[in-house]
Amino acid sequence: ISHEIPPQDVMAGAWVVRDAAPYFPEDTIHLVVVDPGVGTGRSAVVLESEGQIYVGPDNGIFSLITGEQEYRAYRLTDESYWRKARSRTFHGRDVFAPVAAHLANGVAPAELGDPIQELVTYRWATPIADHDGIQGWVIHIDRFGNLITNIPQEMLLEVTGGKTFKIYIGNTILKALSETFAEVEEGDPVAYIGSSGMLEVAVNKGDAGEMLSVRKGAQLSIVLQK
Repeated sequence: ISHEIPPQDVMAGAWVVRDAAPYFPEDTIHLVVVDPGVGTGRSAVVLESEGQIYVGPDNGIFSLITGEQEYRAYRLTDESYWRKARSRTFHGRDVFAPVAAHLANGVAPAELGDPIQELVTYRWATPIADHDGIQGWVIHIDRFGNLITNIPQEMLLEVTGGKTFKIYIGNTILKALSETFAEVEEGDPVAYIGSSGMLEVAVNKGDAGEMLSVRKGAQLSIVLQK
């Protein structure tokens, strides 16, 4: 799916796999490795969820899947499915990739280890909506510099409901939603509903994170005009 996850950014990896995996054929095996705890006591796991199979570290990388979907998970304990010579710093090669290969060859997830009931989970803050508007946060910045927030389209439409509003983000104020980047001049910021169904802010042919001086975790406010 991507080799452009920022180093050690577990939640960026969680977002990317959650956003892309549902579009793959049933029984696709997703090898997911963002693993700053490699070589420590963190578990290695395989899980099945909604027709997809995931292999990776139990470090929160599957938070957005296990938080939204039913799943079965197994801790990888049978070392016969791993590479015999193993580095303490490269489990992607020595543990996870061999396990994914065995799965592709027909080994059932339950054969790889012991059932596990709960995985390590991280959660993003939930957007706050009231009669004045919505307060949300930037949860991911993609490789184009587009700012993806935690405000879903449904909440935005419910709160704004045809009312006039302003969007405050970084050093910028936006007064409307657009449907395409090209609705604004090159170099101008634009707010829109992205492919993930979340409110996003971009700069037409530019990097919104850089040009608006915004980092992941920054606050975005939607203020209703009265």
